[in-house]
Amino acid sequence: MTAAIVGVGSALPERAVPNSHFEAIGSSDEWIVKRTGIRQRHFLPEDGHLADLALAASRTALALSGRTAREVGHVVVATTTPDRTTPGLAVEVAARLGADRAAAFDLHAACAGFVYALDHAVALIESGRASTVLVCGAEALTRITDHEDRSTAVLLGDGAGAVVVAEVADAAPGSSAGTRTGPFVEPAFRLGSDGELIPLLYADRYDRKLRMDGPEIFVQAVERMSEAARDVLARRELTADDVDLFVAHQANARIVRAVGKELGVAPERLYLNVDRVANTSSASIPLALHQAWREGRLGPTGLLGVAAFGAGVTWGAGVIGWRLPKPEADPMEAG
Repeated sequence: MTAAIVGVGSALPERAVPNSHFEAIGSSDEWIVKRTGIRQRHFLPEDGHLADLALAASRTALALSGRTAREVGHVVVATTTPDRTTPGLAVEVAARLGADRAAAFDLHAACAGFVYALDHAVALIESGRASTVLVCGAEALTRITDHEDRSTAVLLGDGAGAVVVAEVADAAPGSSAGTRTGPFVEPAFRLGSDGELIPLLYADRYDRKLRMDGPEIFVQAVERMSEAARDVLARRELTADDVDLFVAHQANARIVRAVGKELGVAPERLYLNVDRVANTSSASIPLALHQAWREGRLGPTGLLGVAAFGAGVTWGAGVIGWRLPKPEADPMEAG
């Protein structure tokens, strides 16, 4: 037996915000697209609840997995922007799902939070302490955005994504692309942090807004994600060609493409949706996975590569298999 992703889901606020929204602070659509690849993002209303998005994404993931809420042993929500200081989002999501037997907690590792939580879910399954774990990334970054700062305001959006990680039979299913017929790869992860680099990206209790050294973050993100991903591939004796789809944290299209180039990931195996949703922090990878599934980029089986980098600084990368139902024919329309 091994751990694999068996369900995916996502949810976005109704309000889609185009780049023209930022003309008032001196940012044109052309300027934003050229530097970030972003064309729109979604904003949660000021009176909106992030728990509603997390719940919707989690329900979809659970439904696709074919599991029931009572089978979920742990609910882990990665977020930096919960509705309450305490309790966290996870306990509310678990209760509203009906996962009344589940342990539930929030995990805070900024934009790398989902990869950290995914590693934790796999460890629970491999240790025999759980057979089904729900992992959700949910963010309302507009709550900590300085909407007058064009260096950060144009980058950020709100949303939620979720996956169900479960114990599956270790067979040889091949890949979604029909190219790999080797054994189902056991998951592997590498996580890291460096608190000396806190001043590069942070929000403190006085200002309560994200502040970022953009150029240095770009350099650090590409270097750390690439290094971690190379280490994970080497530990499993894999190359980039063995990965059916690679999904990096959708911070910026140039960062994602740079990491893909460093690793030698073929363009058709590198997923990008930052143009539609912008940077949603810990929600970005699972949100991208659900959109990729809706677009037919995730077939019934395959091997996923993930990498993320965030404030802290924190980073991580991993490989994990997926087993999902047949994807829907029509692509998901963000918004």
